[in-house]
Amino acid sequence: MPPVSLTASDKRRALRAGLASGQLLRFPGAFSPLAARLIEDEGFDGVSLSGAVLSAELGLPDSGLAAVEEVAGRGHQIARATDLPSLIDVEAGFGAPINAARTLGLLEDLGFAGCFIADRPDPGCGGRFDQTGVVETGAMARRIEAAALARRDAGFVLCARTDAGAGGGLDAAIARAKAYRDAGADLIFAEAVADERGFEAFRRALPDTPLLASMAEFAPAKLLTARTLRNLGINMVIYPATLLRLAMASAEVGLKTIQIEGSQASVIERMLPRTRLHDLLCPRDDRRFDAGTVVSPL
Repeated sequence: MPPVSLTASDKRRALRAGLASGQLLRFPGAFSPLAARLIEDEGFDGVSLSGAVLSAELGLPDSGLAAVEEVAGRGHQIARATDLPSLIDVEAGFGAPINAARTLGLLEDLGFAGCFIADRPDPGCGGRFDQTGVVETGAMARRIEAAALARRDAGFVLCARTDAGAGGGLDAAIARAKAYRDAGADLIFAEAVADERGFEAFRRALPDTPLLASMAEFAPAKLLTARTLRNLGINMVIYPATLLRLAMASAEVGLKTIQIEGSQASVIERMLPRTRLHDLLCPRDDRRFDAGTVVSPL
């Protein structure tokens, strides 16, 4: 039985309260329900569900190949495994403004706390930092407005991502952020902000609007600490693909070790202990439901 006690509305209220608190919310990216449990157990504030990660987990490149049902379905499996609020990436909304509206309704039904929609073309080019194309400001504003109008639960957080900074510069990105806020976005995701000065400029330009920063590895932008982001007035930071990259790198080492050495014995110390895995799968205060049941150890 999943150790989840909060409803979707509870999670949405928690996310909105966190954004209004003045504190920095930390949302690592989860690639599986078990990873979401680990994020919660380690004391983070929420779970981010990256489009790139969800596509990779489906064995697809981050190039708009995954359908909305695939992304939302896999995201739902992850989000429902934790009491933490989840913010899911839905790329450009999967089509025209009416598609963005339909997408938001689907996400509400599946219990997500919020989503972010990007101003890239649809189908987009995902999170590739070498591609900087964005739609015109009005087209993106219409996506946001349609999604906001489709919202039935006022607690659902609508985040607008702008990639304009990568090609058009900081001023262009800030101008777009203001337009997206005015169209109904609750949270602004400023992608491709290079350093502290960029975030300072965003905060000055949007003093009362919650801001999200992405600390993605292998990106042109500088990786900033949580303390630095907090001091800059950032409300939320996501680490979208960190856990996936760590897990896959470790898995690759394990497989190579078996190929070369004929056994996994030399890497056992790098593995999650069986008891730790069991605690994540069967929290102590949930075991009352399993009286008399033998749980198979892994």
